[in-house]
Amino acid sequence: MAKMKTHKATAKRIKVKKTKKNGKTVVTMIKRQDGQDHFNARESGKVKRNKRSDNALANAHKKTVLRALPHA
Repeated sequence: MAKMKTHKATAKRIKVKKTKKNGKTVVTMIKRQDGQDHFNARESGKVKRNKRSDNALANAHKKTVLRALPHA
């Protein structure tokens, strides 16, 4: 069987961190808030500030992302 290829677009957008907690491996996925390239002048200050922060990916997406990133 051929090797799984990494989905490069996903690899550039999401960082996967694995940590041990009580003997179990916990996977955390961090991604940047989208929509911050342009048209930000019309956003309120609160929205602009929130776009600068990193967000944890929802648990519902973890399985899909791990399939796209086989070496993570």
